[in-house]
Parts: sequence; structure tokens; C-alpha cells
Amino acid sequence: MVTQSTSAEKTYKVAVSILATAGGVALLYYGQVFFITVIIAFMIAFLLEPAVRLLMKIRIPRGLASFLVCALWLGCLYFAGLGLYIEGMAMADDLPAYGVRINQIVESGAARVDSFEKNVYRTLVPRRFQDQEPTPPEPAAARGKRKPTDPPVAPPVQEVRLRQEPTAMVSYVYDYLHSFYSTLLMASFIPFLVYFILSWGDHLRSRLLFTLEGEPRYTVAKALDGVGDMVRAYVVGNFLLGVLLSVASVIMFASVNLPYWQLVGPISGFLSLVPYIGMPLALIPPLIAALPKNDPALYLFLLVSVGLLHLFALNLLYPKFVGSRVHLNPLAVTIALMLWGILWGGIGLLLAIPITAGIKAICDNVSGLKPYGRLLGD
Repeated sequence: MVTQSTSAEKTYKVAVSILATAGGVALLYYGQVFFITVIIAFMIAFLLEPAVRLLMKIRIPRGLASFLVCALWLGCLYFAGLGLYIEGMAMADDLPAYGVRINQIVESGAARVDSFEKNVYRTLVPRRFQDQEPTPPEPAAARGKRKPTDPPVAPPVQEVRLRQEPTAMVSYVYDYLHSFYSTLLMASFIPFLVYFILSWGDHLRSRLLFTLEGEPRYTVAKALDGVGDMVRAYVVGNFLLGVLLSVASVIMFASVNLPYWQLVGPISGFLSLVPYIGMPLALIPPLIAALPKNDPALYLFLLVSVGLLHLFALNLLYPKFVGSRVHLNPLAVTIALMLWGILWGGIGLLLAIPITAGIKAICDNVSGLKPYGRLLGD
């Protein structure tokens, strides 16, 4: 009787766990805009926290220090966006030259494909069939005289009035603008969230711990510290690595006089940090910028230099900047990228590793979850 009760309890717990997991996944999927906004705000706050701590050491209150750091961050974003806008407008003036070059590449590719098909046809099809001319159609006299028939009578043309339905287009535009508006609305909350996280972080932490007593208070405090340290190490490490790659890319592209190297260098440098697909993404901006030059040697230089820079950063710099703090095994990283990519698309690929690192930090600091932390670890 006791065995049956224990088995029923285990089955009940498993069923509840499965339902809770399914509910959590559904909540993450349908609330992706909200959760992405909050996670990005926390990551930016972790990135700016050292600057706030530095200002607090010179006797500046935390609220004022948070405001100054956020203002400096928004100013940097504004000037970076202004620079990208100026370079983008200059690049837009050269779009005809890019269009001509792209048309030439497409036409050349089509001609090569056609030549390849002809060569394959000559190789596979016997020559006697290639030289054989098609048989002319049989003349009408040889087929005999046919009994003339009356020409078919066309059915009467009925006037059909098509009722225009502007509601379909209006509905499509409304759905598109509504989605864009929701994303823009959530993004507008990020500066405020970052400021409140920086200025009220210690207060909220102390209030949260005050509600707990004994061992749970120590466990939660340790878990929060672990999550903060790991995510901060990941964010700061990737940011510094992206800046280093951007500077190296700018110098490399400027040395070969690549068009718009001021714009292409930082974009290529930070795209190189995208997991698994960083190198092909980093190659796209310089190759597009080099299209009007029509120089095969330049294309080869870009392919080799960007590839070597990416491999150097991935194998030598990334372990020093990020890998020594995150400690995630490759299988866990791959599964995390697949899961968060399915749930949140492209932005999920960027957030997969810090989210998984935060989960591992919680598992490492909670005694009952330590086996799962070792499962995720390297």
C-alpha cells in the first residue's frame, strides 16, 4: 500500500513538472518581447555596473552615479548611431554603382551556369542524338481530309465585377505596424529599466533577502552573486572582445582602402561574436563594400584576413575574455542555441549563452541543483 502511494506521488510530481515546463516554454514564447526587453536591460546594467561602482568610490551617490553613467551610455549610442547614419547615407548615394556590379555578377553567374549545363549535356548525351534534327510535323494532306466542323461557339461573356477588398491590405499594414510598435514600445523602456536596476539594485536585493531567513537567505544571496558575476563576465568579456575585433578590422580594412571602412569595420567585428555563424556574418559587410572595386585580389585578402582574425579571436582571445568564467560545455551551448533560437529567433541566438550561464550559476550555488550545474559545465 505504501509502495503504491509512493509511486502515485512520483507520477504526480513528474506530471506536474512536465506541465510546469510546458507552461514555462509557452510563457517564454508568447511573452518573448517582454522577457527579451528585461534580459537586455539586465545585461546592459551588468555592463555599466563597474562604472557606477567607480563613481561611487569618489563619493558620488548611487542614484546620481547611475544617472551619469546612463546619460553617458545614451550619448555614446547617439553618436554611434549618428555616425552610422552619415556613413549609411553616403553609401546610399553609391547604390547605383553597387546595383550595376551586382547585375554584372548575376549575369556572369547565369552565363556560367548555362555553359555548365551545355557541357554536361554534351558529356552525358550521345553525339548522334545531339546532331539529330527534330522530325518535321506530318503535312495535313498526308493525314487525309478531315470533315470540316463548325467553329466552336464561345460562351457569352459575362461582366464580372470584382469587389475590391481594401481591408486585406489595411489589415496587413496594421499587423505589421502593430508588431513594430510593440517592439519599439518595449525597447523604449530599456533606458528606464537600466537606470532603475543600477540605482535600486542594492535596495531590491536587500529587501529580497530580508524576506528570507536562515539557510534560504544565504543560498539566494550566493546564487544572485553567482549569476551577476557570470553574466557580467560574459557581457563585459564579449564587449571588450568586440571592441578589439572592431579596431583590428578597421585598421585592416583601412590599410587596403576598403570603401566605408569606418562603418564596415565595427559591424564586421561585432558580427564575428555571433556563435557558430560569426565568421560568415563577419565576411558579408566587407565583401559587399568591396563590390564596386571588382578586384579579385581584394576579395581574397578579405576572405583570408577576416577568417584568420575570427579564428585567432575564437581560439586565443575568447577563452581568456569569456571562457574562463562561463565554463559551459559545447553540447550544452549547442542545445541552448537551438532551444532559444526556436523560441526567440535571431535574438535568441545572442542571448542563449548568457541565459544558460545564469542558469548554471544558480545550479552551482543551490545544493539541490548542483548535479545539473555539473551537467552543464565543461
